[in-house]
Amino acid sequence: MKQHRYRVTLEHLEDAKGNPSTYDAPLQFEVGNHDDIFAVVEKVKNLSGLPADKAVPFAVGLKLFGETILENRDHPLFEEMGPHFMQFMKKLKGKG
Repeated sequence: MKQHRYRVTLEHLEDAKGNPSTYDAPLQFEVGNHDDIFAVVEKVKNLSGLPADKAVPFAVGLKLFGETILENRDHPLFEEMGPHFMQFMKKLKGKG
C-alpha cells in the first residue's frame, strides 16, 4: 500500500518541575501513514470540539498509533484492541 511519508521530531524541553531537559538530542524517526496526517489534523481541529493545542497532538498521536495497529493487527499485543479502536474511529468520524 502506498503511504504518505513523515519525519517526526520530538524534543524534550523541560521536566515536570520546569527544569531544563537533560537529553542531548531529540527523538527523530520516519514513518508512513495511509492518510494525509495534515488533512486529518485539520478535520480533528474542526470536528472534535477540542481546543487546537489539544487537537493537534491528539490527531497526530492517534494516526501514528492507528497505523501501528493496522500494520500489526495479527500481533498478540493488539488483537483485543483492534475492534475497540475501529469502533472509536467510527465514533470520531461520526459514523458510529
